[in-house]
Amino acid sequence: MKAFLTILIFTGMGLIFINAGTTDRVLSPPEKHYSAGIDSTKGIDPETGLVNGPGIDMVKAQCTACHSSKLITQFRANREGWTEKIRWMQKKQKLWDLGETEPIILDYLTRYYGPGVNLQNARRTPLKDIKWYKLEK
Repeated sequence: MKAFLTILIFTGMGLIFINAGTTDRVLSPPEKHYSAGIDSTKGIDPETGLVNGPGIDMVKAQCTACHSSKLITQFRANREGWTEKIRWMQKKQKLWDLGETEPIILDYLTRYYGPGVNLQNARRTPLKDIKWYKLEK
């Protein structure tokens, strides 16, 4: 196994990471995501952590211009829910009009980050039929 070295340099502007050397570690093939017939063998975009699929470029351009892709990966909604979230951002966060790109973005978000879509590191499905109890004094 070859050595892999990461050097951290502290500067007035922050940290600089320098990777030197290589590693023999073999990367596993792209993960498959199975839900609603989705087989995304293209894997995960290393830059954002989003599922590679039709519309990812538009999502990266429009959504991650203002916030982290983690906000996308942690949220699950149907098309109406994503539309409401966009409208809220437009009203409260000054998000611009997405114009012709909005249907492309909504298609992507609904397909890969809709309710019930099973992706690694996703939030679990909300609990159902919870039986609550009362604490006695």
